[in-house]
Amino acid sequence: MKSSLSTGRHDEPVTHWDDYPLRDSMWQIKINYKHMKKQQDENHIFPEQYELFEKKIAGSPITRRSFFKRMGAGIASYLVVSDILAGPIAKSFTREAAEDTIGAWIHVNGEGRITCYTGKVEVGQNIRTSLAQVVAEELFVKVEDIQFIMGDTLLTPYDRGTFGSLTTPQMAPKLRKAAASVRELLKATAAKEWNTSSTSLQLEQGIVFHPSNGKRLSYAQLANGKKLAQRVNEDVQVVPVEDWKIAGTSVPKVNGKFYITGSHKYVSDLKLPDMQYGKVLRPPYLGAKLTSLDTSDAEKVQGVRVVKDGDFVGVTAPDSTTAKMALAMINAEWERKKQPSRKQLFSHLKENANKQPDKKPNVEEAFANGAKKVTSAFHVDYIAHTPLEPRAGLAEWKNGELNVWTGTQRPFGVQEELEKEFGLAKDKIRVRMPDTGSGYGGKHTGEAGIEAAKLAKAIGKPVKVNWTREEEFMWAYCRPAGLIEVRGALDANGKLAAWEMFNYNSGGAGIESPYDVPAKHQQFISSDTPLRQGSYRALASTANVFAIESVMNDLASEQGKDPMEFRMEHLSDERLRRVLKDTASKFGWEKEKRSDRGFGLACGFVKGGYVATCAEVYVDPETKEVKVLKLVTGFECGAILNPRHLKSQVLGCVLQGLGGALFEAVDFDNGQILNAAFSSYRVPRFKDIPETEVLLINRPDLPPAGAGEAPIIGVAPAIRNAIQDVTGERINKLPLVPSGKIRA
Repeated sequence: MKSSLSTGRHDEPVTHWDDYPLRDSMWQIKINYKHMKKQQDENHIFPEQYELFEKKIAGSPITRRSFFKRMGAGIASYLVVSDILAGPIAKSFTREAAEDTIGAWIHVNGEGRITCYTGKVEVGQNIRTSLAQVVAEELFVKVEDIQFIMGDTLLTPYDRGTFGSLTTPQMAPKLRKAAASVRELLKATAAKEWNTSSTSLQLEQGIVFHPSNGKRLSYAQLANGKKLAQRVNEDVQVVPVEDWKIAGTSVPKVNGKFYITGSHKYVSDLKLPDMQYGKVLRPPYLGAKLTSLDTSDAEKVQGVRVVKDGDFVGVTAPDSTTAKMALAMINAEWERKKQPSRKQLFSHLKENANKQPDKKPNVEEAFANGAKKVTSAFHVDYIAHTPLEPRAGLAEWKNGELNVWTGTQRPFGVQEELEKEFGLAKDKIRVRMPDTGSGYGGKHTGEAGIEAAKLAKAIGKPVKVNWTREEEFMWAYCRPAGLIEVRGALDANGKLAAWEMFNYNSGGAGIESPYDVPAKHQQFISSDTPLRQGSYRALASTANVFAIESVMNDLASEQGKDPMEFRMEHLSDERLRRVLKDTASKFGWEKEKRSDRGFGLACGFVKGGYVATCAEVYVDPETKEVKVLKLVTGFECGAILNPRHLKSQVLGCVLQGLGGALFEAVDFDNGQILNAAFSSYRVPRFKDIPETEVLLINRPDLPPAGAGEAPIIGVAPAIRNAIQDVTGERINKLPLVPSGKIRA
């Protein structure tokens, strides 16, 4: 087989709707700028246009099944419901969720256009590009030839959500096999035309050809006038990693120019005809109960509608300024509920634990007999996600059906939330995610979409709700706070003999120590949480690895061992050993140290990614001010699909980890968030960013894993251990130095 070449794109100007050809997607529209004054990439939505478009194309209400029927002739690979329910992740699906899932993955139409479908969404991790690469590799075309429809509950297969670094290890292999299945069907179709064996045929430039007799058929010719479908062949041969020509290379970001020019449309940019802007009345304190309400002044404002539904109160107006003004005119009184403050947080988590720790006799005995021991308690604060785009939702009711556009990592999850909220069948609810401005695990839920839907239903017009930055800080969920208690002991020979770790509230992800120890026990214990909490990049791994790597450093210090040498003595995992060794070498671990500078390192693995981070810090001898001078992060996640974008992912993780390590913490008192703005909530600034290097370790012998989470986990412990190296102080809290100094 040969590699891909030509694009086969269709960029003719469109001057009138009647001239617009039937596209693979009913909501992806490309219009020539000179003729229509609006030009967007085919992955952008102009909701104000697509009612007309759907009427023109469909002529009747659209369902998932009718959509695929209307795609007409072509070649496709697909799954049926039974495939999904019998698959390896079947336990994650309910029959109700998958009931109307055709599960089509790839379609090649009579013009040669290739359209792929996935319930995954783009939140800045660039999966639109990496997934297009694996499809292009199998079909021997260019990345530009691949169109993606993503995160649409009507048109894409059911998907639990875009989280947990699951897209690359789960979706990429599925699409590879789907594309390979289409490829083999194309070859079989050509072989039938020529009365020859498909094994003798080759592919190049979107063409199937016979190498000996010169016969050639393009994908468009093979698909034109035919309607051929094949279930994904799980045993199909995919292109070996060593033969990759597109996958594994740094192809540019799909639609990159639209991001650079600012023309890419997010939910907060979308607009429908006669759309109203919505605002929701929120209590001044978490958990407060509404006791009295006077909306008379707001109701007098022209164009304003006040919506009351139980405890839900909101306003709509023709513009956002009027909506804000009307909301401010509502007089409400609230009953405040007494709640813990940040100062009481960690004692609260311990006292309100849902169970007592399980003590293991073998660990107790090994610890009692230990020659050297470390006992530590780690305090990890809540932190906010601070996405670039706060939550946004746009909703429209029409003929008893609900359409919602919202920035979410779980479109099908939001569909289920809407189903529960309105008692509406899923086939009457369509959720679309046209990209959102980052999530970091913070957009699993659909609050803004639900609020927009409530307001839209009440007033009978489309409504958009854009959360403010303050609302995002106040009402979105946080990364869980945690109290982590760790005990470790060394035997008389300096080897790990006992390990015990209890995590209160933060979570169980990453709690398993990677080090060899004969007697160990780890346990997550849930607790009552004063603030709303949920998923965050790498989940609880950041907190747990911070505790593990800090105690390992302290044990090495107790033994008088080099932290690198001590870790290597207790690591048998070859992948982690290699990452740690290569990263330390890149950093220059053995270089000469100064009295005002310290070196620290940390390592771990999560979600199939193996990471090590080395840090160099400067501590002013007089002021104790800390400055991170250098961070080197090594990362290995199997075969690399796109080196440049992987490096960007790792770098993004490192910079986000820097904020959680040094500054970020949600401050609160008795139900009130005290730092609900960037002016008071400290995130990394340009002056905080140290010299940063990323070392990518490619393992073409291993399947690709996700990269959006693991690189964050080593940053905080590496910095902490570097501070310990220069000062001797063991800081067992996150953030480490919120004031910029070791002693606040």
